[in-house]
Amino acid sequence: MRIGILNSGGDCPGLNAVIHGVVGAATKLGWEVVGFRDGFEGMLPPGDYMMLDAAKTVGIMKLGGTILGTTNKGHFVAKIGEGNVSEVPREIVEKAKTTLKHLEVGALIVVGGDGSLTTGLQLYQMGIPVIGVPKTIDNDIQATAMSFGFDSAVATVVDGLDRLHTTAESHKRVIVLEVMGRHAGWIALYGGMAGGADIILLPEIPFSLEKVAQAVRNRDAQGHHSTLIVVAEGARLESGDLVKKEAVGNAGEDRLGGIGEYVAKQVEKLTGKETRSCTLGHLQRGGAPTSLDRILGVRFGVHAVKLIKDGKFGRMVSYQQYHVGDVPIEEAVNQLRLVTNDSEIVGAARSIGVSFGD
Repeated sequence: MRIGILNSGGDCPGLNAVIHGVVGAATKLGWEVVGFRDGFEGMLPPGDYMMLDAAKTVGIMKLGGTILGTTNKGHFVAKIGEGNVSEVPREIVEKAKTTLKHLEVGALIVVGGDGSLTTGLQLYQMGIPVIGVPKTIDNDIQATAMSFGFDSAVATVVDGLDRLHTTAESHKRVIVLEVMGRHAGWIALYGGMAGGADIILLPEIPFSLEKVAQAVRNRDAQGHHSTLIVVAEGARLESGDLVKKEAVGNAGEDRLGGIGEYVAKQVEKLTGKETRSCTLGHLQRGGAPTSLDRILGVRFGVHAVKLIKDGKFGRMVSYQQYHVGDVPIEEAVNQLRLVTNDSEIVGAARSIGVSFGD
C-alpha cells in the first residue's frame, strides 16, 4: 500500500507532527508514504513530491511550518470570497488522478482548513479516496473541539501581552494588540484571558467604541492607569464594516488588518489617554508548536492512517471530549465554530471584569 499526504492553506504549528504521525503509523503497517509539495498543486503532472520515511521525518515534530510546503492559491481552490464555493474543474482533477495512478497512491490525506477540506470533499466525490485532517489556528471548524496550531497561536498572544503589560504600566498607556481571527474570536478570547487583557473585542460580539472608551475611563478612576485591549482582525466596526488591508473582491477573501490601529486612534481621541497599537500578524503562525499541538498533530496523523486501513474514506479526523474520532467531511465543511455571548468562558471573563465593549 502506498498513501499520499499534502498540506494546503495557511501554514500552522503542528503540521510536521501530523506528517510524523502519518509516516510512523504507515511504516508500522509496511506502507509507503508520498508527500506532495505545495499542496494540491504537487499532484499536477509530472508531480512534485518526496518519498517520506522514518529517516526523513525524525526530529521534525519540533519544527514550525511544514517540510512539504503549502499554498492557498492555484488550480484547486474551491472556496472564493466570503464562503462562496466553486467547483474544481474536472480536467484538473483528472490530471491529479493520473499522477496518483502513476505513483500507485491508493489514498490521499488532505491536511487543511475549511477551504482545503472543501476541495478534498470534491476530490472524494470525483473518485479519489480522501481522508481529511482539520488544520486551523483559528479553531473555527465546528466538527472538532480543537485543532493543532491553536494552542501555539494562543501562546504567542500570551507572550505578547506579558511583554506589553510592562511597557503599558511604565507609561500609563493604553495598548491595543491586534490578533488573527477573521470570523471566530477564539485566539483573541483565549489569548486575552490567559494574558490578562482588560478589554477583548471579537467578531461575534458587536462592540461600541464609546463603551470601550468608558471601560478605559473606569479603570483610570479605579487607579488602574494602563489598559490592554485585544482585538481580533475580524471584529466589526459599529457600522458593521471590516477594516481591510486589501479588497480582493470576487477573486477571494479580502485581506483584513488595521482594526488595532483604528481602535487605538479612536480610544485616544475619546479618552485623551496616550494609546499605542501592535499587530502580531504572522508571528502567530510561525515558530515551534507547543507540546499540546505536537501530541494532537501526531494523534490526528495516526487516526488518518487508521481510517485508510479501515477503508473509511470521505471522513475527517475529529477531536471531541479528549477523544480522537472522525466525522464525514461533508458534515465538517461550511460549519464554523464561533464564540457565543452566553458561553461559559465569556461569562468567566465578564466575572473577573473583562469588558467586551458591548
